[in-house]
Amino acid sequence: MTNATAVPFGGHRAPSAPADRGHVAALPVADADERTRDRVLSAVLEHGPVSAAELGDLLGFTPAAVRRHLDHLSRSGVIEVKRVAKAGSGAGRPARRYVLSSQGQSSLGNDYLDIATLALKQLQAMAGEEAVRQFAVERFAEMERRYTPEIEQAGPDITARARVLAEALSRDGFVASAASIEAKAPLPAALSSVQLCQGHCPIQQLAAQFPVFCDVETEVFSRLVGVDVRRLSTLARGGHVCTTHIPTGRLAAGGPSVPQTAPASLDEVTNHQQERP
Repeated sequence: MTNATAVPFGGHRAPSAPADRGHVAALPVADADERTRDRVLSAVLEHGPVSAAELGDLLGFTPAAVRRHLDHLSRSGVIEVKRVAKAGSGAGRPARRYVLSSQGQSSLGNDYLDIATLALKQLQAMAGEEAVRQFAVERFAEMERRYTPEIEQAGPDITARARVLAEALSRDGFVASAASIEAKAPLPAALSSVQLCQGHCPIQQLAAQFPVFCDVETEVFSRLVGVDVRRLSTLARGGHVCTTHIPTGRLAAGGPSVPQTAPASLDEVTNHQQERP
């Protein structure tokens, strides 16, 4: 993934005040701070859960500068701190990692979601659950048609297909990444996988009330990469990212099955699994 670019988030600019010389002089500084906070917020969206030190390295900021902007965004309620145990650190103090809050995720949505939710409730009441599912199927069918040609160009390798899928999702605003998880001895190589993460869901509010949208999207991912996949967490159900487990033990799409180690449903996922790899 390339360095995060600015994403406009409303609600952070200071209210206007009567103009005077001091205020006019302060405007360039205020605007620069706002642009910098947008960069920090975009980096948290793309890389979270992420530490302040990692953000500083990504954006070229000093520790003091990045913490100042993180504190401002935390007070605004658009990011929050998540405590994450350090790998191999035993009982040490958990590290601080920053993620978008529910408010921050909502600020990326649009005003039409309320209307869409109301319409789907009406559809559900009049025609039943299957009608809502069919609506979701038709919505994701267009995505599948667009993604299929470029994913097919990646060849039969599951990891390559997953990476192309992540790139396509990112172009559509899902802020996606694909991280390989290699199984090491004594585990069999067949347990290797890719974790596909999506840092933003344009229909998060809708999917929270109609989980069938997440189910249908997962089915589309499975067909695109050519292997059975499992959804480990979703933003709609409180995860900090949407995470999809893609087994790569098969050498080619459509090859023989390998054992699945991912949970069969979201209800089996614990909090520690709702993270980026």
